[in-house]
Amino acid sequence: MNQATFGAGCFWGVEESFRTLSGVTKTEVGFMGGMVKDPSYERVCGGDTSHAEVVHISFDPKKISYARLLDIFWSIHDPTQFNRQGPDVGSQYRSVIFYYDDEQCRLAEESLSREQVKYKRPVATQVVPAQVFYRAEEYHQQYLFKRGAGPSCH
Repeated sequence: MNQATFGAGCFWGVEESFRTLSGVTKTEVGFMGGMVKDPSYERVCGGDTSHAEVVHISFDPKKISYARLLDIFWSIHDPTQFNRQGPDVGSQYRSVIFYYDDEQCRLAEESLSREQVKYKRPVATQVVPAQVFYRAEEYHQQYLFKRGAGPSCH
C-alpha cells in the first residue's frame, strides 16, 4: 500500500471525496504540518498549532494512481483561496499536498502547474514534504458518512 495526504478545507468533506474510490483502502482525518505534538481539534481550530486539517489515504497503486488522487484533490476545492475554503477561514483549511517521496513531489508539482493555467488568480496550494500525521478524535472519522451526508461540509 502507498499513502497520500491532502488538505483541502474541512477534512470531513475531503475524506468523503476519497473514501469510496476503488483502490483506496483506508482514509483517516487528522492534522499535519504543524509545530505541536498530538494536537486536538480544538487546539488546531484555535490557530496556534500551524496544522492543516488533512485526509490521510492508504491506496493500492495497482488500482488507483497517485495522479488520479491528485485529480480528485484539485476537483473538490478552490485552490486559489488562501487559508480558507468557502466559509471556513484559517490556516488549518489551507490547500496543501504532503508528499512522501520524490515521485509524489514531481507529480504534485506538475499537477499544480497544469492547474494554475485554469485560473487568473495564483494557486495557493502548498506542495511540501509529509510530516507526522496526527489522527483526529474518533468522532471526526467518517463524520459525513456516519450522518448520511454528502461529500461536502458546506
